[in-house]
Amino acid sequence: MITAMANKPEPDGIVLTEAQKKSRRQRSIAIALALGVLVILFFAVTMVKGPGVLVRPM
Repeated sequence: MITAMANKPEPDGIVLTEAQKKSRRQRSIAIALALGVLVILFFAVTMVKGPGVLVRPM
């Protein structure tokens, strides 16, 4: 029983190589940067338009 616990089972599912892990990390960083740029862009446009954005005729 003790020897059975000592043997670590192989992980189920897909095991990524180091190159795939590096590629995934770079892709995640690129997506995060693009999202950050969009947030800053939307904020800047809102600030330029000013409070008049909320005043609309009904």
